[in-house]
Amino acid sequence: MGLLATGQVVLAQTLTLESALNNAFANSPELAAAKWEIDIAQGGRQQAGLLPNPLVSWDAEDTRRDSRTTTVKLTQTLELGGKRGARIDVASRGQEAAAQELEQRRNLLRAEVIDGFYAALRAQERLELAQRSVALAERGRMVADGRVTAGKASPVEATRAQVQLSQIQLELSRAEMGVTDAYRRLAAITGTASIDFQAVESRTLATPALPPTTQLLARLEETAELRLAELQIQQREAGLGLEKAQRIPDLDVSIGSQYDASARERVNVLGVSMPIPLFNRNQGNVLAASRRADQARDVRNATELRLRTETRQALDLWASANNEVRSFNEVILPAAQSAVDSATRGFEMGKFNFLEVLDAQRTLIDARTQYLAALAQATDAWVRIERIYGDLARI
Repeated sequence: MGLLATGQVVLAQTLTLESALNNAFANSPELAAAKWEIDIAQGGRQQAGLLPNPLVSWDAEDTRRDSRTTTVKLTQTLELGGKRGARIDVASRGQEAAAQELEQRRNLLRAEVIDGFYAALRAQERLELAQRSVALAERGRMVADGRVTAGKASPVEATRAQVQLSQIQLELSRAEMGVTDAYRRLAAITGTASIDFQAVESRTLATPALPPTTQLLARLEETAELRLAELQIQQREAGLGLEKAQRIPDLDVSIGSQYDASARERVNVLGVSMPIPLFNRNQGNVLAASRRADQARDVRNATELRLRTETRQALDLWASANNEVRSFNEVILPAAQSAVDSATRGFEMGKFNFLEVLDAQRTLIDARTQYLAALAQATDAWVRIERIYGDLARI
């Protein structure tokens, strides 16, 4: 069941979390763009395995026709030192990294959808609480007006009740706008330009139980981000292998035919050529590639440390926030509501003044606001874990 910005309960066109996730995976332009990286990497792998093209050349010695010597040659470069295999290795690592980046992007999108969905749920809850507060303030105003009319209370009490009602009505307007904004953000995350639902399903605002810390940390090596960091090490090491292979010069083999017009004679031509690695042995690029591999290892270690820290922090935040939510549901909110009911009945019977009613109402409203803040913290912790580990249902 959800709520419209007008506060009316609707049962149709309700968006579930599962539907929101499916829509996002099917319609997200960012995810669609990330998928092209797979084909891009495949093209790089295909190109890396190609052999160098042969070279055809035609030379002429002497411009006079009767004494001219012409040569036609076909030259083929033979790559030595395993350059082609090294290129293929680098490109293959790029393919694996592209697939891993796509998985990481899916995890991020999933986390964004969950965050947006629960933000919409909290906006609906805030709207419902604002409506309850308006009903509560209207009841207080009616009681105050009745006592003033009966001459049992000062007109100031009625004025206070009207001011309280006006303030809560402003909060109701802000809550209605908050629902609309949350719906728009959720629609954008799921890849639609306009809101195509009337509410989000709100069976419960509670976040799911998260696995224990030891279980999550044991799966840290399997996370998309850490696997990508490992692949980047392998990619940098493959790049180092390619640079080392570049130290060995290639061999150019030529075969052709030469025709001497003055002697009217044709001879075959065969040649080989190879650069002498006297000065340039690719030593600078080898050094740079080696340091990139070292850098990738440090980045991997830093990534693991960060993910371990974020996991512990998120789980601690989740446990603390859920304890707060439980306290609000079981103790604080029922007690605050009971205090408002008692103060209102006492004022109606002439036992309390209206300031005590206002104080009880404000306490209840503040408690509801803190309750929503605790829910937001619990959801934020859940989303942070989802970003790291992906779908927790698979753990």
